[in-house]
Amino acid sequence: MTTATVAVRRKKKMQPGTIGRGIGIAVILIAFIAPLLWMLTASFKSNVDIYDSSKTFSFTPTLQNYDTVFGQAQYGSYIWNSFYVAAMATALSLVLAVPAAYAMSRFVMNRSAMVVLLARIIPGVSLLVPWYFVFSRMGLVGSYTVLILSMMFVSLPLILYIMMSYFDSMPIELEEAALVDGLTPIGAFARITLPLSAPGIATASILSFIFAWNNFMFALVLSGSSTKTLPVAIFDFVGYASIDWGGLMAAAVIVTLPIMVIALFTQKYIVSGLTAGATKG
Repeated sequence: MTTATVAVRRKKKMQPGTIGRGIGIAVILIAFIAPLLWMLTASFKSNVDIYDSSKTFSFTPTLQNYDTVFGQAQYGSYIWNSFYVAAMATALSLVLAVPAAYAMSRFVMNRSAMVVLLARIIPGVSLLVPWYFVFSRMGLVGSYTVLILSMMFVSLPLILYIMMSYFDSMPIELEEAALVDGLTPIGAFARITLPLSAPGIATASILSFIFAWNNFMFALVLSGSSTKTLPVAIFDFVGYASIDWGGLMAAAVIVTLPIMVIALFTQKYIVSGLTAGATKG
């Protein structure tokens, strides 16, 4: 039996599985892309065309919805609020979580890690009433400070656990060699460990920024008129008697597009960072 014959037979055996996998991938892609496609097309339709099923694909595009969003709703300030809150929450969480993750990884502080994990287990909605009461007494409700602190409640545990896995996968011999060369433990961390953990930091930063950018619950309760973020601003298109679907979809595109661009260009860092430590041992 020649090598070519064996290859042909293997190819025939793999065809059903390959076809099934292709169908499965196509179904998943359609399930994910269809809502995004509908959102994008609806943002260029009038409300009358959105309700008309015969104009699902055949319609006259209009930019009126985007003019409403940027002109009348002043979405430029909302975009800045979302970016500022997400960036500050991510930066402060990195400053606190990266050294903490390093200490918990190197000194095997599992109990401390479990305490931090409780922040991911406890539903955020259960903390909204106490937070609102405390921060209102402090006069912080409606400020950037309360929004950044509330976003850090989500970002900090996320960054900590991603970085713990990354530090666990790094050989401790590198730090021991740095100590032999005369560096202090802090110097070894700053000059050796921290630069090598850049992919993990990038992953944690990206995911933290995305979660903070998309957060709706905390911002809805704790923000003010001047600190309103994009997810909350979208809610303004939902009225008591009617919904401005065109404006709502245009605002949703504005919220979604930056995150999709970030995820598209940084996906390799996300994958490498999330799989760090998976092959440990």
